[in-house]
Amino acid sequence: MTESAAAVPEESGVRVSTLELFFDLVFVFTITQLTETLAEHVTLATLADVLLMLFVIWWMYSGYAWLTNAVAPNSSTRRTLLLAGMAGFLVMALAVPEAFGEYGWLFGVSYLVVNLVHSALFLQAGPGARKAMKQLAPLNILAALLVLAGGLLPEPYRHLCWIAAPLVQIAAGYLHDMQMHSIMAGHFVERHGLVMIVAIGESIVAIGLGFRGIHLGGGAILVAVLGLCIAYYLWWIYFAGDNDRAEHVLAGTTDPRRRARLALDGWGYAHYVMLLGVVVVAVGIKKTVGHAFEPLHWGEAIALGGGVAIYQLGHAVFLRLLGIGGWLHRVVAALVVLATIPLGHVLAIAQLAAIPLIMAGAAIIEDLPGVKRSGSTAISDFGRTPGS
Repeated sequence: MTESAAAVPEESGVRVSTLELFFDLVFVFTITQLTETLAEHVTLATLADVLLMLFVIWWMYSGYAWLTNAVAPNSSTRRTLLLAGMAGFLVMALAVPEAFGEYGWLFGVSYLVVNLVHSALFLQAGPGARKAMKQLAPLNILAALLVLAGGLLPEPYRHLCWIAAPLVQIAAGYLHDMQMHSIMAGHFVERHGLVMIVAIGESIVAIGLGFRGIHLGGGAILVAVLGLCIAYYLWWIYFAGDNDRAEHVLAGTTDPRRRARLALDGWGYAHYVMLLGVVVVAVGIKKTVGHAFEPLHWGEAIALGGGVAIYQLGHAVFLRLLGIGGWLHRVVAALVVLATIPLGHVLAIAQLAAIPLIMAGAAIIEDLPGVKRSGSTAISDFGRTPGS
């Protein structure tokens, strides 16, 4: 169980800069591109490619979040290097649709640039972080070189290199000394929260783009509204109190090694699962546009229900890692949402309507104990006399 302090330390006063938010907006373009790529071909093969691309992309985005947590972008040199990293992410995003084809080399080169800039910036941090990066940077660059090799080699070596890259990155999390990293909880949690809300918002944009050329009749409008409702409950799951509690837990974890491990597992791996859920559910909703009163193909119905379920399960893991209650509600809700998949295969709009209803019901059930406690406290306070 994570050690918890009585109050969040003053370190939480260090907040995210507008330049970091600008960086996040560039990064989230990769999420849009992954969504479009999967929407083009809703197959297991494309999903596997998206899983690999998202992992290596998220690993380095997370690396930049750790970077700015340790090295503020407060000088012209650092800002210029951060701009170079942003350019790498932008070119990488443009190459996403053909990362396993014509532009694999371009994805690999831009990914290598992102890694090199990250290492150069991190070496300007404090002694502990510099020492950690001397262990971590070679492994990150090795993973980037594997991605680049995958962009240049034919099959089956292409996918073998791509699979090896995330394995190297996962190993890197264990092969370097985690306690050398100093995590400022407030900044760290806020940075990841901002990228999550931007990603959820970007999913709405991706869905909206699917309406181009579609007649805005009753069915199309209903799809848009229900899609917004699903996005709202994705927001609710993450931000309705749990984000603040997560910051409190991270800030109250005093052991440096434990805090760094919690940051990697909770805000690294669990958030990867949640972002994958955002991508997949956006694809599912897009596939209902223009086909509200038609049956979905099995793959599309699975994307719609499975995306929400993946997101909920990712958040359940996140809460469980931090020792925060509510994770079981997420698991149960995910299982119920998965049960809507056959419904979508019968009628798209039926599944699309059932999912936000299930999510709303889960939210109400989860909040009931707190509402009852608040009501009891209010009645108790009402019964007291002013002098009591």
